[in-house]
Amino acid sequence: MTAGRAAMLLALSWNMKMEEEIKKILDNKPNLRYVVTEVGGKASEEFRGKIIKASMNAAINKNIIGKNAYESHALLHALSEAKAGVTINSSMSVSFAMKVAIVRSDHWIAVAMFGQSAFHPMTNHERGGFGIMHI
Repeated sequence: MTAGRAAMLLALSWNMKMEEEIKKILDNKPNLRYVVTEVGGKASEEFRGKIIKASMNAAINKNIIGKNAYESHALLHALSEAKAGVTINSSMSVSFAMKVAIVRSDHWIAVAMFGQSAFHPMTNHERGGFGIMHI
């Protein structure tokens, strides 16, 4: 299984049971490391900053990446691609609730985001984004 495919599966899991089943499969893939986190907020700079901080911290804390420039740089590029897919054509007052999955193989890091956005509670709809970068 590739890092990209694994990240997409984790981000698309809709409950904890499904997420745990995917994690069990990934635990048997010695070349893959992963972490899942959730981020929510308005589509302002606050949310955009939250996504980066939460994802970077989760990746460092779970040893997905080391505290070095080249691994951080690769993750930031993958995050930027995924974030662009989620936030494209959204106003500053839209609220987001996103699951963020980060998966690393030996030479690739993938970020997948999936969740909901809404300007008003009656207008909820799903959004997704994906990014991948060579390390």
